[in-house]
Amino acid sequence: MKYSKILFSVLSVILLLFITNASFAQCAMCQATIESNLKAGGKTGMGLNGGIMYLMAVPYLVVVGVGLLWYLKYRKKSVELDIKSQKINLN
Repeated sequence: MKYSKILFSVLSVILLLFITNASFAQCAMCQATIESNLKAGGKTGMGLNGGIMYLMAVPYLVVVGVGLLWYLKYRKKSVELDIKSQKINLN
């Protein structure tokens, strides 16, 4: 049962990786302006790409931060048990 779930998950991820559509995150007017600016020797396109990368990285950093806080809060702590050498009667 566990093997079939893992196999299904792996096949699903592979399928999703191979079935993708090319998409552009800019409107047509923005794309035309940036392309003409880059052809003329401007640096506006590089700044736009940097801004997109910045906006893309922030959610990942938030998820990593929440995961780290969760790990630190709920990790197992070393606990020593002081068990007496007497017999315990469980009635």
